[in-house]
Order: sequence, then C-alpha cells, then structure tokens
Amino acid sequence: MKNRPVPVLIVAAIFIIAGCTGIIYHAGDFFDPHYQLPELIWVMLLRIAAIVCGVLLILGINWARWLAIAWLLYHIVISTFHSASEVITHTIFLIIVTVLLYLPVSNIYFKAKK
Repeated sequence: MKNRPVPVLIVAAIFIIAGCTGIIYHAGDFFDPHYQLPELIWVMLLRIAAIVCGVLLILGINWARWLAIAWLLYHIVISTFHSASEVITHTIFLIIVTVLLYLPVSNIYFKAKK
C-alpha cells in the first residue's frame, strides 16, 4: 500500500500535536522553583514518546500501534488520581484510537511495511 490510510494519519497527527503541545505547555515549568525536576523530566519524556509514536505510525512501524495504546493506558492510570471525567475521556480516546489503528485498512498498511 503506497498511500497512508486516513485513520493512521489522524491518530499520528493527534499524537504529534499532543506531544508538541505538551512540551510547549510544560516548557515554562523549568523556571518554576516549586516544580520537581525528576517529575518534569518524566513529563517531557512522555511528550517526546507521543511525538515518536506519531512519527513511527506514519512510517508504518507496527509496534508503534502498541506504543500508542500503552501511552493512552498510562494516561488512564494517571487519570484515576484526578477525576472520573478524565478517566472516561481517556478511555473513550483509547477505544477510538485502538479501533482506528486496527481497522482492516490500517492492518494492511502495517503488514505491508514488514
């Protein structure tokens, strides 16, 4: 398959945008004396992982689908410490992303890259 399927492009774009937005949002935290550096480094690594995941999805790397799902599962776990609405939102997002990444057209795309 030469063209990338639209569902894969949508998910990849969302991950890249989420990662870039998160890095920009948290960049100012480096100057906050009350912010703990190990926590900030972990947040930045997660944002970088989202960007890497999006790029790998575009390249058709099969395990990037699992990375995307793991990234969202981690956010569901983190959300349990906040509010029920965050858990529900992340769970719905996980379901949508999983369906989009495992549609037949997406499966063909990822299998063609092997």
